[in-house]
Amino acid sequence: MQGRLSPLVDGRIQAFPWSYWRREFALACRHRLGVMEWTLDQERLHENPLMTGSGRAEISKLRRRYGLDIPSLTGDCFMQAPFWKADDGGRESLQRDFLAVVKACAEVGTSMIVVPLVDNGRLENAEQEARLTGFLAETTPFLQQHGIRIVFESDLGPEELARFMERLDPGCFGVNYDIGNSAALGYDAEEEIAAYGHRIRNVHVKDRVRGGTTVPLGSGNADFEKVFAALARIGYSGNYILQTARAADGNHAETLCRYRDMTLAWVRAYES
Repeated sequence: MQGRLSPLVDGRIQAFPWSYWRREFALACRHRLGVMEWTLDQERLHENPLMTGSGRAEISKLRRRYGLDIPSLTGDCFMQAPFWKADDGGRESLQRDFLAVVKACAEVGTSMIVVPLVDNGRLENAEQEARLTGFLAETTPFLQQHGIRIVFESDLGPEELARFMERLDPGCFGVNYDIGNSAALGYDAEEEIAAYGHRIRNVHVKDRVRGGTTVPLGSGNADFEKVFAALARIGYSGNYILQTARAADGNHAETLCRYRDMTLAWVRAYES
């Protein structure tokens, strides 16, 4: 996850690393991390390099120089300012921002956008769900035109999320499975993956304690063996994005490499 190779921003575990984002390309290359998921916040949204022509050109140049792929974007901006919760006056502006993000991603070769339906973005009633799914249904041709898939990170239970996903075109919409969030909510990985595993297109690797916050891998309630075994059974072959706890000693690159090696060991343990 972008920012995990940089110092914390204002003490936050995840935020766009304004002062360090260029350096992360070289650091990722040096530490053999070939995939990065971009982070986009609502704060200074239109200043983010992804959202400017010159910024996109620089991103593309850095990608080529360091051999780094950016296949996905985590849209924290949509969680921080969800259009499906906005009033009539503000909703159209936020929807235009959504479409602008889709176009920007397409220009830099990013084909997947994570929309977090958690925390401030969680769906609280049928009206919000109808606003979200209605807009996305109308937007499906636009997504197809730009080669973009939307994947949802959600706090819904297995059957509820499976029902929600049935309302949306499987060619354009999928699930971002967050290991830590599911552990914090007390969900059973086998039940989740049995219910909607065929819609999982991206996985966030992290650990959390039940009802609590992100902790170092292996120290929370995530059952990684169960998760990776279940993903292997359905033939999941997508990316694993390290959205892990930050290094207490500030040595973020070394910590991230250790988490990468742990994740690879889990994946390889269940390869057929």
